[in-house]
Amino acid sequence: MDRIILPTKQKALQINLDSDIYGTFAEIGAGQETVRHFFRAGGASGTIAKAMSAYDKDFSDAIYGKGTDGRYVTEPRLRQMLKQEYGLMVERLDRRKFPTKRFFAFSDTLATINFAKTFKGHGWLGIRYQVEPNTEPSEIVVHIRLHENNARQQQESIGVLGVNLIYGAYFFFRDPKKLLLSLYDNLSREQIEIDMINFLGPMFDKVDNRLMSLQLVKNGMTDAVIFGPDGKNIQPSDLLYKKNILTLRGSFRPVTKVNIDMIKNGYKLFVKTKRVQKEKLQVLFEITLHNLSMDGSLDEQDFIDRADILCSLGQTVLISNYQEYYKLVEYFSRFTKARMGLIMGVNNLLEIFDESYYRDLSGGIMEAFGKLFNRDLKVFLYPYQPKRDEPLLNSKNLKVHPRLKPLYQYLLYNRRIEDIEHFDPEILEIFSPEVLRMIRENEEGWERLIPPYVDNIIKEKKLFGFNSEGKETVDSNK
Repeated sequence: MDRIILPTKQKALQINLDSDIYGTFAEIGAGQETVRHFFRAGGASGTIAKAMSAYDKDFSDAIYGKGTDGRYVTEPRLRQMLKQEYGLMVERLDRRKFPTKRFFAFSDTLATINFAKTFKGHGWLGIRYQVEPNTEPSEIVVHIRLHENNARQQQESIGVLGVNLIYGAYFFFRDPKKLLLSLYDNLSREQIEIDMINFLGPMFDKVDNRLMSLQLVKNGMTDAVIFGPDGKNIQPSDLLYKKNILTLRGSFRPVTKVNIDMIKNGYKLFVKTKRVQKEKLQVLFEITLHNLSMDGSLDEQDFIDRADILCSLGQTVLISNYQEYYKLVEYFSRFTKARMGLIMGVNNLLEIFDESYYRDLSGGIMEAFGKLFNRDLKVFLYPYQPKRDEPLLNSKNLKVHPRLKPLYQYLLYNRRIEDIEHFDPEILEIFSPEVLRMIRENEEGWERLIPPYVDNIIKEKKLFGFNSEGKETVDSNK
């Protein structure tokens, strides 16, 4: 049954009419865009304990403390606002007078579009709240990118999103996926892009925020999300701003010794190139949404299995909806102008030279290559040799279409494509699909094909359908 989407005013009114939902609003950057909906809906005195906006930086610092980086539109600033405002609710309101109240603090800190329209704007919204009285609070924190070309329109959209967040927090908390979808009620991706969300606290102790990130990409709310080795979601600009970025795309189903050899030797080459600062380098393991749903459906457990392994290896993971590499590089270019590197196998490079990938571009493959290589980008190519008696394929003997050969030679001549020459020849015959089959069938020897300690994790957590008795623990069609 389809969910009924309520108008924004009705959501605000329904909250106002609930005599037990009571809290404060602290909004900085665009106007009191969220609390305005509750005032307009009527009955706001039963919901709003306080509404404020500390626009002056000195006032803001005096209330919430001065940030170490001097910035105000940040997650630490939002979290401090939530902590401060919720703490005041608990401190100032006597529970004997308000025994059934479920307290909340809603906050946002935002930067809307500038006058020259060169900066569209972004910001943070969050709520700290109780589902039941006298319980420890939980939190939902969201980062958004604004896409509308008018500040007033952006303010209206922010207000709608704020109402959706508060409503969802109270009425959909038992189903975080539904809550996530409800954030776009009466909104569209063309207005607001949600590129990070975190559910925290006792109410959400069983929520895996990596799965929530996956839902953002799956539902088209954003095209890429990032989470760190600790499994926590990361706002992309916080991680990638002005960084050198080195990326390896793969299925990682599971991670094999080949993947580790690729990243290790690609990294060694990358840090030796000009305009790469080791201390400002970010390595990403990328999995595309297409790769996650190659079997026809998106298996969340399969995703978590891959994520668990990568996180255990201390890696930062990017989930993207960018099947074409030029779109991935365009995405990185939002955050940095520094040199970027892509580590790829021979098959990936051949896909880049496949003209059928670029039928949706009016300029075809030439437009795609312009978008790809007009940035400071280097491709590090890992060789291919499926069997010992077959020739080793690398950039020197790779066959591309004759029509594209001059372009290929140009990239080689300018060292935009560089071979990874120091590799382990003993592992070139390792391929993830075959390793996955061996794990599921408990075939002897698969442990030698993956990095140290990863086999223990797979066995302990029974990842990828492993069963010590040799029977799959997942549907064999997946």
